[in-house]
Amino acid sequence: MKTPPQTSPIHDDEYVLRLTDIVRQTAYELYRYLGPGHFEKVYERGLAHRLRKLGIHVDTQFGLSVFDEDDTPLGDYCCDLFVERCLLVELKACTTLSSDHLAYILGYLRAGRERHGMIINFGPQFQVKKLVV
Repeated sequence: MKTPPQTSPIHDDEYVLRLTDIVRQTAYELYRYLGPGHFEKVYERGLAHRLRKLGIHVDTQFGLSVFDEDDTPLGDYCCDLFVERCLLVELKACTTLSSDHLAYILGYLRAGRERHGMIINFGPQFQVKKLVV
């Protein structure tokens, strides 16, 4: 039998949703400053820097293990940003988000046993999608 992921009292759903709003607003402010057209890595470094200035813990290129249903480790996945060890953030710098982008992050959340994620696109049109599994 599979046990549900344990949520720390300081990382309950309400906390993570507030954190998601801060990440979204900070990313939008970065987008307004830089505009579209930069490599993904530039947005990654900029967003991590701005969140850290707000006192938020951010890991970049953070390795998360992917498990099978019987807890067998299958490999590792490297997320762009792991915010406060409870919010997985994937960044894109493409024309538009596709269903493939969403499918990937949903798969990473499920297989990595994480509950909250978001994908941010710094393309010609700023886009954000929040995901909860």
